[in-house]
Amino acid sequence: MFLEVETNPNCGESVFLRFKEMGPAKRVRQIKSYDRTPRGEWCDVVGWTDEADQPLCPAVAQPVEDSGAGVGFLVYGGIWGIRLKPADVNEPWSLDSPNQWGEPYLSLVDERDLRYDDPHADRQS
Repeated sequence: MFLEVETNPNCGESVFLRFKEMGPAKRVRQIKSYDRTPRGEWCDVVGWTDEADQPLCPAVAQPVEDSGAGVGFLVYGGIWGIRLKPADVNEPWSLDSPNQWGEPYLSLVDERDLRYDDPHADRQS
């Protein structure tokens, strides 16, 4: 599979990468991020597009080949990447919020750091 993210106001950088798929993609609603705290925090995640009226789209997690871990989980969304906010922040999605941030994609090693839209798909909630 190919992942392309354009330079944009959500995450600022463009990427064009190739990954070997190891299974089907599933819609994901939260990921555990370790960027702001070593213990990790659950964050809501959505895909972000270039549609001004409706920029949100689904975020998905795709098992892909990872040279270090064997299988990793690629979290991606729209042409402008993904957008995250801590799960305890109750506000609309916005590029202007200081509580939210964008990424072109994320690569996670542990599937326990994912919460899927289908709760029966979660390995650990």
